[in-house]
Parts: sequence; C-alpha cells; structure tokens
Amino acid sequence: KIKILPPSLSNKIAAGELVSRPESVVKELMENSIDTGAENICLIIKEAGKNLIQVIDDGIGMTEADALMSFERHSTSKIATYDDLEAIKTLGFRGEALASIASIAHVELKTKTENEDVGTFIKIDGGEFKEVTKISAERGSSFTIKNLFYNTPGRRNFLKSNQTEFKHIYETFIKLAISHPHIGFKFINNEDTIFDLPRQELLERI
Repeated sequence: KIKILPPSLSNKIAAGELVSRPESVVKELMENSIDTGAENICLIIKEAGKNLIQVIDDGIGMTEADALMSFERHSTSKIATYDDLEAIKTLGFRGEALASIASIAHVELKTKTENEDVGTFIKIDGGEFKEVTKISAERGSSFTIKNLFYNTPGRRNFLKSNQTEFKHIYETFIKLAISHPHIGFKFINNEDTIFDLPRQELLERI
C-alpha cells in the first residue's frame, strides 16, 4: 500500500508548497542570482508573471553538468554538511526551487561560466527535459519561465488579478534591490522599464 511517488508528481507537490504565485518564482530566481555573485540582475515579466518571468544575471554561471543537476530535487551548491547548515549565509539552500518551478511551467535556461568558450541551453516542459544544446552566451545565467501553472489549472485559477500579482512582484523587487545596493537591478514590465538602478551606496539606493 505504501509506494514511492514518481518525481513528476512529487515535484508538483513541492511546487504547490513553494510556488504560490508568480512572485514566488521571481523571489527564488532573483535570490539565486544574488547568491551567484551577480553584479547586475534584470527582471522581465509579462502579464504579471503569468505568461513570462525572465531573470538575467552576470553571475558565475554553470557548466552543463551543473545546469542539468540544478533541476534535480535537493541539488544545491550551498551546503554539503550539517556544519554548513548551521552557518548558512546564502538566501536559499534546500535545492527544491528549480525542480518545482520546472514541473509546472515551460522553462529555458541559458548559462555559461567564465572559463568556457560556449554556454549551455536547456529546455524543460513540465519537468521533462526537451533539449540540451551548446550555444553562444555571455557569462552568467538567464532563466525564462513561461506559462506558469499551465499543467496545474487548479493552481492557476487561484491567481488574483494582474494588478494584485504585479503588486506582489513589485514589493519583492523593492526589498531585494534595497537590501543589495551593490548590485545593479533592472525591472521591465510588459516592455516598460519600471526601474533601472545602477550599483550604488545604500542611501542612494533608498
């Protein structure tokens, strides 16, 4: 009577706990970018994140092997031992976010490290890898999330109006931008630039 859940189902369950609205995805992706040591982060959304969320950074990027591994549950570069857990200083560490997000959306990742000549492109639909190829890319990572909750319509039906969902994303962006003034942040909503913040001192950022 007791069975192990298949990854496709367990990831959807985890997504239900982790991703309550588009803002949840924005928060996870932007925090990941901050943790990679990015100096510049750009957030692009359409339809309050329901149709498109894109986070582009110039952080350390990932190799193909790491990029593939990052979509597995509990895969993380941030802790390895219990002592690491006790001394955690990063914004995230459980390693569930990307697997959960990829299980309920169409996801594309472009990433490259400084030491590589070419980057990696990965396409995932509903948790299934559809394409893994080499591409020309700048150092860093670009995550594109399309059609959030497309395969879990019950979750999508619980989303509020675009105005409400945008407000949640806006507030999260503000919090991250103010708390990390040493990073340049850009926010584009439906092709309109909402913020274009250079790297600056805290008082300037506020």
